[in-house]
Amino acid sequence: RYGVDLTIVGPEGPLAAGVVDRFLEVDRRIFGPTRAAAEIETSKAFSKAFMQRHRIPTARGAAYSDYASARAALQSFAAPVVLKASGLAAGKGVFVCDALAAAEDLLWRMMEDGDLGAAGRVVVIEECLVGREVSVMALCDGTSFRTLPAARDHKRLGEGDSGPNTGGMGAYAPVPDVGPELLAEIERTILAPALAGLAAEGRPFVGVLYAGCMLTADGPKCLEFNARLGDPEAQAILPLIATDLVELIDACIDGRLAEVPLRVHSGATVAVVVAAPGYPGAVRPGSAIGGLDVART
Repeated sequence: RYGVDLTIVGPEGPLAAGVVDRFLEVDRRIFGPTRAAAEIETSKAFSKAFMQRHRIPTARGAAYSDYASARAALQSFAAPVVLKASGLAAGKGVFVCDALAAAEDLLWRMMEDGDLGAAGRVVVIEECLVGREVSVMALCDGTSFRTLPAARDHKRLGEGDSGPNTGGMGAYAPVPDVGPELLAEIERTILAPALAGLAAEGRPFVGVLYAGCMLTADGPKCLEFNARLGDPEAQAILPLIATDLVELIDACIDGRLAEVPLRVHSGATVAVVVAAPGYPGAVRPGSAIGGLDVART
């Protein structure tokens, strides 16, 4: 009816539901990973075990599907400790607990009370890594990839890195402390083994592979993978891409990304998020946004 020649999947929900698989079944062009490949994001339990299988540097941790086992395992961690809901939680399923008692209470609320629904029934417990975070995304055609400019987002709601964790309150790109050598190390130790590992497991990845990394004293370590453009990082990264985006996407779908050069504009970009009151909890939609004229001056 609308003559759509190309579909680009943005959110994680349709990827988890297998929209790419359905399109491929009827020979329609679509950009994004299959349901199996997208599991690197949609299941943090799978992702953690995958990184361990393929020796991708990451935080020590494991997934647990029952409260008693999770509570027992928690005692082997020192505070602060990180708890992650394994399922999709709209960027709000990661918690840094400053005390084990608080972590134990959170485990109960997720796994027994069901505060996050099905997403929190399986929980990953991890050591808390210390360092500077950076988001590195790569366009992938199943075997090769092109790395986009690195970005850094700010996840805490309030000023001064305060308040609850969010899906991201803003981002900037490129990142001054991520030079060519460090970016090459992230490609070699995280992105390349992830893409090769997914292919080896029968889950070739076509789409945008996002690696959320922590720059630690022991080198970059992967905090998480996403199977799509990150938000709000995409808003900062895409304006820097000089090569036609559709040309790059077509090359990914056709398995010829290595033939298309990636050109990047000079300069930098900043993205700022304006959220409805109550975010990241229960929001009150429909509020007016004012002051934009003043912000432009």
